[in-house]
Parts: sequence; structure tokens; C-alpha cells
Amino acid sequence: MRFLSYVGIVFVVAINLAGFPVRLYPQGTLPHPFIQAEVDEGLIETTEELEVTTDNWIPKNLLIRLGIAGAIIIAQVLLIRLIWSLLKKLQYKVGVYGTAHFKPLIIKQYRLLDTSQMLNIAFFLLRIFKIVVIAFQLYLTLPLVFSLFEPTKHLASTLFGYILNPLKSTVLGIVLYIPNLITIVVIVVIVRYAMRSIQFFAIQIEKGKLVLPGFYADWAQPTFNILRVLLYALTIIVIYPYFPGSDSAVFQGVSVFVGLIFSLGSSSAIGNLVAGIVITYMRPFTIGDRIKINDVTGFVVEKSATVTRIRTHKNEFVTFPNVMVLTSSITNYNFSSSEKEDGLILHAAVTMGYGVPWPTVHAILLAAAAKTAYIMETPKPYVLQTALNDFYACYEINAYTKAVEKVPRIYSELYQNLQDGFKAANIDLTAPTYNIRLPPPDGIVPGSTPSYKG
Repeated sequence: MRFLSYVGIVFVVAINLAGFPVRLYPQGTLPHPFIQAEVDEGLIETTEELEVTTDNWIPKNLLIRLGIAGAIIIAQVLLIRLIWSLLKKLQYKVGVYGTAHFKPLIIKQYRLLDTSQMLNIAFFLLRIFKIVVIAFQLYLTLPLVFSLFEPTKHLASTLFGYILNPLKSTVLGIVLYIPNLITIVVIVVIVRYAMRSIQFFAIQIEKGKLVLPGFYADWAQPTFNILRVLLYALTIIVIYPYFPGSDSAVFQGVSVFVGLIFSLGSSSAIGNLVAGIVITYMRPFTIGDRIKINDVTGFVVEKSATVTRIRTHKNEFVTFPNVMVLTSSITNYNFSSSEKEDGLILHAAVTMGYGVPWPTVHAILLAAAAKTAYIMETPKPYVLQTALNDFYACYEINAYTKAVEKVPRIYSELYQNLQDGFKAANIDLTAPTYNIRLPPPDGIVPGSTPSYKG
């Protein structure tokens, strides 16, 4: 009995804390007018019959609210179970559909994601969605339950404020930002169509359909890239004030910091970039040309904004920063082999003693050049006599070719033909050399070691 009394006291205290005061009336008194009316009508003769009723009386309003709270909680539990079930079925259907229809994500021949990885990402997103939905339901359940009771109404308002206030400020910010957004959209649309117009003219110039005096076709694409970067930079500068928070100190500080880091860390890159632009308009070479930079000879395989990469005849790839290319001497062998030129002149030097008549040497050199593959018949090869030394003369065979990519092979075959030609004529290619021995000083016998007295 005492335990029940304690339970009753705790229950009454809990109800009072919930905002519904319940008073325990002494025996013989009536807690409510309607009960007194029943006594007056004779339905209840003595107040002793109401002892239990009055000692444990709870307002109906509280019972209703408790019932509503319980119903909300039960409904949320059922709704959560329903969402779990639906998401489980959705995950199964996504797995079946993805296995049959998902294709690997490939970007420029690089497999970024395969089918199983894409399915794992989809399942992960579904789990995140389930957690977010359940958290949102629970967050809404607590304010709804708290709002039913007077002492916890302020908690309900606070919890609802955590959601409604950010939503309100966000929606209000979006509404106020609409004019700036329209301005940005108009600027972006204008820039986009301007970019398309510039690209159209660049393509026409590159294809040769549009000719501008003094403007080469291979300048079209680099010029378009430069104009595109400048136009994008100008667009960012114009729309920068319309960005939300652009006038805040934090936004400005981050912009200054990024600009400082970029300026300090990219000085060499900017130098190479400027050198690349200068090289483009200098036109010293194009992709595929055989060139010589310093002591490296090879074919240009890449010409980017910052570096130039060439491949030697030994399949060695050498990379030069554009600053180095700009300050180096460049020899382009393809310019000599263009249609407007006679061809690249290959030359080989031979020394021969004066005992061999020079017409014979000339004939052998010309015959060797004529037998060599890729040597042009027109213009004809010719011989230059470059020096008359003390014991031999220097001869140089010169021959034209347009097969620039086969220069090492042509030289090799030319040297072979020269050896065969001199051998067939019984002429030794070894140049004569002489050693002059002066007479020894007086008193010294040849072959003896002189002695010196200190």
C-alpha cells in the first residue's frame, strides 16, 4: 500500500511538472463541480465512494495529449520501418538494374570506375539517404511531442527554430539574390556566344577557308586559346561583385591569399608560358619537324604552353622548358625540305692526297651520291673542294634530299658507297701524314741519352 502511495505521489509530481496540476482533495470533499452535481442528484450518496476516484484523478486533456504523443511515436516507428523496407527493395532493384545496364566509366581510355564500384557508390548514397531521412523524422518527432506539453513547449520552439530559421534565411537570401543571379546568367550567355563566334572564325582560318593577310593558319588555335583565357578572366572580373559574400572580409582575404600564393609559386611557370606564346608566333618549328636544339637533334612530338618535347633518332624523349628553347639556337631541317625549297643538303667530307687527280675524286664522290637512296637527281649533287692542306686536299660531296626523317640512314648508305667507290678504283682513303725529324744538336749521338752536369 505504501508503494502504491509513493507511485501515486511520483505520478502526481510528474503530471504537475508536465503542466497539469492535480490536487489531492481530502476525504469528504469533491474535486470537481460535475461530481458534486451527481451527489446532489443522488447518484452518489457518500464521498467515501469517491475516495479512490478523487485520489487518482487525472485530467482528460493530459490523457489525450499522452495518447497523441504515443500515436506520433508509433507512427514514426512504423514509418521508419516502412522506409527501411522500401529502401531495401530499391537497393535490390538498383543492384539488378546496375549489373545489367551500368557500364564502366572510361575517360580518355582510362577506366575510372567499373560496374561493381559504381554499384557500391549507389548503395552508399542510398544508405546516406536512409540515415538523413530517419534523422529528419526523429528531429521532427521530438518537437511535435514536446509541443504537446506546457513545460516543454519552449524546447519545441527551439528545435523547430534550428530548422526553420536557417531555411528562412536561406530562402530570403535566394529571393534577394535573384537580380544578381539574372545579371550573372546574362553575362555568361553573352560570353558563351562570343566564345562560339571566335571559335568558328578560328576553325575557318585553320582550315584555310578564311585568309587574313599576315596571319598564318597555325596561329588560329593558339590565338583562340589565348583569347578564351582572357575572356574567361574578364568574365570572372565582371561577375565577381555579384557573387554572394564577395564584399566580405573573409572572401577578400582568401582571394588575396590565393593571388599571393599563385604569384610567388608560379614565376618560372609564367615565364615558360610567356616564352611558349612567343615561340608560337615566332614559328621556328611545328609538330613533326626535325630540329636541333643546342646539341640535341630529333623530331618535335609535343609543343605545349610551357615545354617542348622532342624524340631523337634513338627514341629518346628530351624535354626543354620553353624559356630554354627561346634562348637557344634552333635548327629546323624541315624548312629546307618544304615544297618551296630544293631540299635539305647532306654533305660528307673526304681527304685525299695530291697523288690522286681531283677529277677522279670528283667522279667517285658523284657516283656514290647517285647510288644512295633518297638522294634527289634534281638538283644534281655537286662537289666542293674545301681546303688544300700541306699533304692532302679536302673534298665535300653535297646532295639534296627531302626525306628528312631518314637522314641518319642516308648518311650511312652514302659512306658505304664512298668506301666501295674508292676501293673499286684502288685508291686508299688514308690521308698521307709525315713526321719531320730534325738533326740532333752538336755533340749528341742519335739514340743516346744526354747527360747534364749540375
